[in-house]
Amino acid sequence: MKKHPPTAVGALFTKEGRDYPRTLSRIITPWLFLLPSLAGTAVFVLFPLLDAVRRSFFTAMGGRFTGLAAYRAVFQNTAFRLAAANTARFTAVCIPLLLLVSFLLALAAFTAADKAGFLKTGFLLPLAIPAASMVAVWRLLFAQNGILNGITGLTTDWFDSSAAFWVLVGTYLWKNCGYNLVLWLAGLYAIPTALFEAATADGANALQRLWHITLPGLRPQIFMIAVLSLLNSFKVFREAYLLGGNYPHESIYLLQHLWSNWFISLDVDLLCAAATLLALLLFAVVGIMRLCLREDS
Repeated sequence: MKKHPPTAVGALFTKEGRDYPRTLSRIITPWLFLLPSLAGTAVFVLFPLLDAVRRSFFTAMGGRFTGLAAYRAVFQNTAFRLAAANTARFTAVCIPLLLLVSFLLALAAFTAADKAGFLKTGFLLPLAIPAASMVAVWRLLFAQNGILNGITGLTTDWFDSSAAFWVLVGTYLWKNCGYNLVLWLAGLYAIPTALFEAATADGANALQRLWHITLPGLRPQIFMIAVLSLLNSFKVFREAYLLGGNYPHESIYLLQHLWSNWFISLDVDLLCAAATLLALLLFAVVGIMRLCLREDS
C-alpha cells in the first residue's frame, strides 16, 4: 500500500514533530541571551555609525544635501593630511613593536613558569593606572627641566620637538604590553606540551621548536592580537591630548586631535566624512589581514 506523507497536523504526532519544539527552543534560546548585547550594540554603535554616514552628505547647519563635497573638503584639508600621515606612521611603528615585544615577554613568562604570575601582574599594572596620573609622571621624566635631562645632561624639549612622537610610542607600548602578554600566554598554554617534548626528544633546538611548533600553533591568536592592537592604537588620544593639548607638536597631531577640533568648531559634516573614511579603511585592513591569514593557513 502506498504511503502518503503526513499532513501538517499528523506531522506533530511523528517523532520529528514531537522534537520540533525542542529544536526550535535550541535555536531561539541563544539569540534571547544575545538580544541585550545586540540591542546595545545597535543603539550605541550601529545606528550612530549609520547616522554619521548620513550626516557626511549634508551640511552641518540646515541639513542641505551636498553630495561628496564634505569628502572633497576633507582630502583638501592640510590638517587632515598631516593628522592622517602621523596616525599612519604611529600605527606602522607601534603595531609591529608591540607584537614583537609582548611576544618576547610572553615567551619569557612561558619559559619561566614559576615567575609567570609576577610578570603578568607587573605588566598589567599600567592598565590600572589612570591616564592623568601616568602623564603627570611622564611630565616629571620628560620635561625640559625634568629628571631625564637632569640625569643625562641633555636639553631636549621632549614634548615640543620630534622626540614627542617617541614619547607617545613608548607610552603606548608601556600601557598595552601587559594586555597582549596575557593573550599570547593563553595561546601558548593551548599548545599541547607533548609536541614540545616530542620535538626535544627528536633533537630540535629552541629556535626550531619556535618556528615549527609555537608560531603555527599561535596562528589564530596572531590575527586576534593584531586586530586588538590596531584598535587600541586609536585609543592613545587621551595620553597625546594630556601631553600636548588641542594643538601638540606636529609629530603627534593625530586624527583624534583633528576630530576634537572639528567637533568644537561644529564642523560636523567634515567630522562625519573623516570618520566614515576611517571606518572603511579599518574594515578593509582587517579584511585583508583575515584573508592573508586564511591563505597562509
